[in-house]
Amino acid sequence: MREEKKWLKFRIVTVLAFFLVLFVALVTRAFQLQILSAQALKTMAARQHLKTLEIPPERGIIFDRNGEKLAASVLVDSVCADPSKLRNPREVAEKIGALFGIDQATIDKKLTGAKNFCWLARRVSPEQAKKVEALNLDGIFLIKEPKRFYPNGELAGHLLGFVGLDSSGLEGLELKYNHYLQGAPEKLVLIRDAKGKKLHPQPDRPEGEDKASCHLILTIDSRIQHLVEGQLKAAVRDKGARGGYAIVMDPRTGEILALANQPGFDPNYYNGAAASPGKNSAITDVYDPGSTFKPFLVAAALEEKVVKETDRIFCENGNYSVGGRVIHEAQRKRHGVLTIREIIKYSSNIGSAKIAERMGSERFYNYIAKFGFGSKTGIDLNGESAGLLRPHKSWTRVDLTRIAFGQGISVTPIQLVTALSALANDGVLMKPYVIKGVVDRKGRVVKEFHPTMARKVISPATARRIASIMTDVVGAEDGTGKRARIENVNVAGKTGTSQKFDFARRAYSSERVRTSFMGFFPAEAPQMAILVVLDEPQRDRWGGVASAPVFKNIGEQILNSYKTHIRERQPLEEKDVIPPPKKAVQLVAASPAPNAAPSDAAADEEDESSMPDFRGLTIRDALRKAKGKNIEVKVLGNGWAVDQRPLPGTPLTGVVSCVITFSADQ
Repeated sequence: MREEKKWLKFRIVTVLAFFLVLFVALVTRAFQLQILSAQALKTMAARQHLKTLEIPPERGIIFDRNGEKLAASVLVDSVCADPSKLRNPREVAEKIGALFGIDQATIDKKLTGAKNFCWLARRVSPEQAKKVEALNLDGIFLIKEPKRFYPNGELAGHLLGFVGLDSSGLEGLELKYNHYLQGAPEKLVLIRDAKGKKLHPQPDRPEGEDKASCHLILTIDSRIQHLVEGQLKAAVRDKGARGGYAIVMDPRTGEILALANQPGFDPNYYNGAAASPGKNSAITDVYDPGSTFKPFLVAAALEEKVVKETDRIFCENGNYSVGGRVIHEAQRKRHGVLTIREIIKYSSNIGSAKIAERMGSERFYNYIAKFGFGSKTGIDLNGESAGLLRPHKSWTRVDLTRIAFGQGISVTPIQLVTALSALANDGVLMKPYVIKGVVDRKGRVVKEFHPTMARKVISPATARRIASIMTDVVGAEDGTGKRARIENVNVAGKTGTSQKFDFARRAYSSERVRTSFMGFFPAEAPQMAILVVLDEPQRDRWGGVASAPVFKNIGEQILNSYKTHIRERQPLEEKDVIPPPKKAVQLVAASPAPNAAPSDAAADEEDESSMPDFRGLTIRDALRKAKGKNIEVKVLGNGWAVDQRPLPGTPLTGVVSCVITFSADQ
């Protein structure tokens, strides 16, 4: 009996010990699995059931100044594969390759080079996505990705730039402001069930994490941009040119309203574009400005009082020897004695060279630099060139005279239109810019940009005198820029034809040229400054013939499209009116000459039945005013209108003529 009890007790103890050992083992294993190996097992499970992808974020929108979208993002499908779930990889490679026109070997390489995930085709069309779904292949699935879309195609393509497959900016504004536009990538978690079947992807958005991108608002006006690109494209085609640039700028603020390059570029298809798809030539290309450089020379000379408008300079009848070299006039013209105004109007190379000799290398160089040539404008775009301006100490006499008419110095289009705007803006040089501001997705301003004054280059009086001189280039019947005339608007402008340097012959080419026209309007209160350049036109190789009409067309379309007050002449406020200098031609027709008798009403408010007041006007403006009332005019002298008979206010009954006396001595 005792033996049985002992045996029973032994069995109970043994069973209890077994269960105790088992319990300890289970607890130990559980501790190992849940505590010691928890992270490793969790990672292993996640690797088997979860796949985390970083999806490029939806980029911010780029708007023009009026709120029109120039660049946006849309969600499209991308084709992915889980190679571990493919039953027949070769069959899949064959079907997917045929669908997207991709070499089968390329898809094979992708499938064999990945374990659980690989991209097969990114951002496909909706039709292609439907065909992938119709194939119903195990291990093949679709994921939504943002795709950059440019709704206007080529419009402002070189300015906007483009993005890569990872939604990072690669050129233009997309690159320059990528840190605002891109935002943080979104994590997408792909979940598989126990059989490895893919369930719907879930976005991983940690609370409180700010992933939002920002929007850009440009100074560009898409309507102006559209008409500028259209006119430039037509001119390049009609003249057989290699390309061209056109820039429209508000001279008062430095805002770029349009910036166009030809040939065009559609950022929606940048992979199929030319060798430099995003190159913005309007800020990167450098070239000799030719005769468009002459107004800056004359502005400097007038400011330094080296010359007066009434100075008469002998232009050597077309041949001027300098340092063993002979300077000729364009088109082999032969000018004798010209005034400063005529030197600009007829674009005399020899007259400009002689003005530069009066200035001297150092003074001329200082003004060139003050106008911004030889240094970057600081425009908020990537890739800007500084141009080429050699130190004045290395100039020879030949260099000095050639730079006077735009040879031996290289500028960029953006430098030239910015310097032109200083002439239009009372001598104040503004920094050009294309971004008005950055806003977040709730419309709150993140960063704002304002007009920035770079420096004062010349006095307002000199700037207005230059503007007056430049109006003759366009307004006079024998002016080189008469094809740029805009009806009822005074245009100040300058033509230019610059020869390209032939490095093989080490000489300037007469066949390869750039033709240009730059100008602003209205001349008395400038609101638009425009530069047009055509590169190597095969027909009409002169700026006044090839580029001036493009300026005219752009200007007229801007005026007709906006129907604003631009067409109305804006008289200056009394405090801003600067009396015309002695022997100068007045720019603002509404402003009386200093010694003219005051009139009782403005010109547009004069009694239609009485003789108008012509005093203070130029001959051209007086004739124009008289023509509007069918009054015959007899002109005596030149310069300003200082007297008239009959006097202003005389009833027009029976009066059909008026004798107006002009004088340059004020």
